[in-house]
Amino acid sequence: MASIRATSQRCLAHLRPSDLLRPAARRTLPSNRLYPAFARRHQSSVTVGESPRDNTSPTPPAGGVPPPVPPAYRIPREIGPGVLEGDDNTRVLLRQNNLFHAWDKSPSAAIRERAARIKANAYCPHAEHLHVAEPKHINFTCPDCGIPTYCSEEHWAEDYENHLLICDTLKEANEDEHDLRSGRFFPEFEHPGEQIEEQLVNMTNWDTFLYTRGALAIDEDRQLRQATKLLTYPTTIASVVHELSPYSLRHRMTNEGLRSFSALRYTLHPPATGAGQDVKNIRTTPPPVRLFILGARAESSLPRDVWYQLAYMFPRSTFHLIFIGPESMKGREAEYPLPDRTSSNPFGALSERISYHMKISTFVEYFHTLHDAGAFAPYDPYFDCFVLFHPGLGHPGSAAEWEYTLPKLLETKLPIVCTGYTETDMVRDVEWVHDKCKGEFDILLEPGENAFKSQRWDINDADPTDLSQGNWGVWSFRGKRYEATTKEEPPVTVS
Repeated sequence: MASIRATSQRCLAHLRPSDLLRPAARRTLPSNRLYPAFARRHQSSVTVGESPRDNTSPTPPAGGVPPPVPPAYRIPREIGPGVLEGDDNTRVLLRQNNLFHAWDKSPSAAIRERAARIKANAYCPHAEHLHVAEPKHINFTCPDCGIPTYCSEEHWAEDYENHLLICDTLKEANEDEHDLRSGRFFPEFEHPGEQIEEQLVNMTNWDTFLYTRGALAIDEDRQLRQATKLLTYPTTIASVVHELSPYSLRHRMTNEGLRSFSALRYTLHPPATGAGQDVKNIRTTPPPVRLFILGARAESSLPRDVWYQLAYMFPRSTFHLIFIGPESMKGREAEYPLPDRTSSNPFGALSERISYHMKISTFVEYFHTLHDAGAFAPYDPYFDCFVLFHPGLGHPGSAAEWEYTLPKLLETKLPIVCTGYTETDMVRDVEWVHDKCKGEFDILLEPGENAFKSQRWDINDADPTDLSQGNWGVWSFRGKRYEATTKEEPPVTVS
């Protein structure tokens, strides 16, 4: 029970700041936000227990004695009703039928602070402000969804038809945020472990995947949303490179994509070696599969047991995850101080050995700098792959940084798996790559919706009407390969 509790707390520490997994281009908020340490152990005086399955409050029996409060909702007497003080922030104890609260009047101090940031930075979306030099900030909270959305009640009422299109989704996101601070037991964060190889993984969708992976039964949509918010990162990678991938030649995979990913799958799904303990049965161990995760931000601080799901899905392979980017250690310096740059470690890389099957390295540096220095050379299409989560390639705020990196990526001729948080974001990235490198790359996976996108909605604090889902879309490309051709020489005539 203690290990389950620690796992849940690591996941909660990562999930509570929902704006951490947003692209760098969308981070228009003040820079005083804190990144929680994923490995922090929270001490809680709440006794972990099963939460009630029904959505009704318990009623006292005929004898007048109230029923015992479930252990998951017990509150120490010295704290007072409603709030439990933790060692990191305020944890709110809420029942599952009492998760809706207006953000500016939320029992959670963190959510109230977030509502204040929205009012200080976001602008009213009413049409009256479109042609005004100084639009008004948001100052009115919708009573239906509980999210600050308009500058006044009048504008909210006038634009209610447009707001109604997203009001239910905003309310769902509101309740999910309060659920993370409800103090309940989170069984969805107990990730499945090792399974026998004969038990194949079905990667058709989230339901079949979790069932065939042996995960605990998830009976509620809210639990599924919380679980997929984290699992979308390793599962998106696996869904593209796995031999049982839902993407095939009949479904978005191109001929060039089949060639590239077949090489990678040859390494990820090796045949049984038949190795033994004597000298005659010694077999060589192949190098680990290197996954270069560029522009890494909060995904680099995911709980390590989340990333270790890759090792369970590919039990015969080993992995080396390499997080690269100037923000890959932001907010984690106190937890993992960066090593000094020495001759043996010129870029100050931080390495973590999770187990024999997985190693994680972090480089607080741009990829083009590491590439020019030959830090990862040589590259091998059988062992290497690039992954870009929400890179914002075509966003005006980050496109200039990617202009130096994109040509280096295409030079390697390795597959590049890229995701987007909305369809608009993904299409903008595709068009930018076509504009910058037209004729110099091949599409491996046609752009489209990701089968393993996050089921939970995220609210952009700079624009509450802008809703997104982590890794909504996925596509892949690679630097063009030019096949060797021979030119026939004209026949020699003898005069």
